[in-house]
Amino acid sequence: MALNPTERRVAAATKGFLPDDEAEALHAAALAADGPFLEVGSYCGRSAVWLGAAARTRGTVLFAVDHHRGSEENQPGWEWHDPEVVDLASGRMDTLPFLRRTLAAAGLEDVVVPVVGPSATIGRAWATPLGFLFVDGGHGDDVVRADEAAWLRHVRHGGLLAIHDVFPDPTDGGRPPFELYRRCLASGAWHDVAATGSLRVLRRTDR
Repeated sequence: MALNPTERRVAAATKGFLPDDEAEALHAAALAADGPFLEVGSYCGRSAVWLGAAARTRGTVLFAVDHHRGSEENQPGWEWHDPEVVDLASGRMDTLPFLRRTLAAAGLEDVVVPVVGPSATIGRAWATPLGFLFVDGGHGDDVVRADEAAWLRHVRHGGLLAIHDVFPDPTDGGRPPFELYRRCLASGAWHDVAATGSLRVLRRTDR
């Protein structure tokens, strides 16, 4: 089932770095998963609309985990910095108000639950098994490894893992998400399901 016209309009207008073909593939993968869903890295909510729409169709919930202070590449002086998301009172990035407005405009506040804080901290205290996990937080090696340690263990047998910004060619982007993808395959616990652009979807087959 596709996004309704309101969801599609809001997703198209929302800041983010998820191309349309990858967004469609993410949505399709989530439609094939049992809940609950969780994403690491919500930014202003573009992926949350696509996953939230799938969560509604599947009768489940999406937990949207983000500290909302921006990844390294979003900070001043970096390529992906957007001064519009800087809180003038603190001088720091704050994308939470943008996420909340996105969810309200898309009519998804009842199925998308923002969880605000450091991903690794939340993951260490998490106890709910997940049917779908989308990893799209910071792309530094330390951040990706921390998200890996915090969250992959919560995906139950048969559950799906989606990883964004997987670039086999290092000239196309950073290596840590690709290296995470390779570690998953090498572990024998995960098997390829689909690939669209830089999005990879895997299924957990151990346990």
